[in-house]
Amino acid sequence: MCCAAADTTSDDVHSFCESLTEEETMLVVLKRELYAGSWDEMTADLKARLEGGPYIFKLANRITDDLARIDRLRSFERDRGVDLSDFVKLRQ
Repeated sequence: MCCAAADTTSDDVHSFCESLTEEETMLVVLKRELYAGSWDEMTADLKARLEGGPYIFKLANRITDDLARIDRLRSFERDRGVDLSDFVKLRQ
């Protein structure tokens, strides 16, 4: 299970968390752990990597896909007023 149970978590947030792919889950965790919860910092880092600039970590050859995933995750957070980092945990 990747979504932490919480009494205040709405069903749609819980369902969304449960539907995340491994890649999406990893992006949410990395946002929290490496970028202090900032999608902007993470996006800037990935775009710098695409452009050959300095970057923090390498995500294989899927940066463009990750940027699209970030847009989806960010939109969900904005629309629902939540931070997925509060709910998403790495699957073990």
